[in-house]
Amino acid sequence: MITPPPGVSRACTTLLGTPARTAERLKAGSRTAVYRAGLADGRSVIVKLYAPTAGRNAITEGIAMRAAEGAVPVPKVLGCGTTSTDGATALITSDLGTCTLGTAVRTRRVPHTQALKDLGDLLGRLHRAPLSPSVKRRPFVDFVSSLTRRCPADLMDQIAPALALIAETPGTAPVVWCHGDLHFDNVVLSGPRDTRHLVDFTDAAPGSRESDVAHALVMTAAHPPWDCDALISSYPLALNSARLSAWVVLITVRCWAYSAPGEDRALWRGRLTDLPHRTPHLFRTPRTERTPR
Repeated sequence: MITPPPGVSRACTTLLGTPARTAERLKAGSRTAVYRAGLADGRSVIVKLYAPTAGRNAITEGIAMRAAEGAVPVPKVLGCGTTSTDGATALITSDLGTCTLGTAVRTRRVPHTQALKDLGDLLGRLHRAPLSPSVKRRPFVDFVSSLTRRCPADLMDQIAPALALIAETPGTAPVVWCHGDLHFDNVVLSGPRDTRHLVDFTDAAPGSRESDVAHALVMTAAHPPWDCDALISSYPLALNSARLSAWVVLITVRCWAYSAPGEDRALWRGRLTDLPHRTPHLFRTPRTERTPR
């Protein structure tokens, strides 16, 4: 434990009216930092700080969590809002403890197959949550544009069939609340019955069922048929298998594009290289240049 950074102190005082006495940094990224803070009144809370430049912030995350709480267990939102004149925001939630589903799988407390079933069940419940009119769906063209800035042109050309299949999704296809980053470590086990709670709604937004299920499959490396079946068998809503496969391709590419150089980049390159063998119809075969005679 350390003396709380100014951002944590300001967030707790502004949003809860109670100062923080201690703080432990749990993780930090380019636009967010997460702390476990001990308050002056004895409570332990989770404080998530958003940079002023973050497009999605504590307010949009709070909206998503409050929309989800009637459908799936989530931490209680204690406060969220702007905490500085430069536009920084913060989200403060109840502290559910340190045991994630990922920890439980790694220590063999929960079997891997059961954990995949847990994710399928949680997604099915989340996708029944009512949508909020104030939160707009991210246009697919924006998703592709962000990838284009990071990926070589030949790779984008190679996955053109997958992009076309997603782009041609009928306007009548269901739109649901998507978590946007579901994996084992974004599920916290809490309470006497180890209730599964969804956490980290940073990227939550309205979207397609298939995109959210595909993200979970990709992030848990559920490539073998039995792993894929374990997650999908517990997902209660209808899925379009072709669009699901296309989203798996797109999300794998995105993970490669945003991966750090070194081992992480090599891991995602290997997974990306394997995909054309499993779903060749979603990839365009590179053209062979002929040498003039």
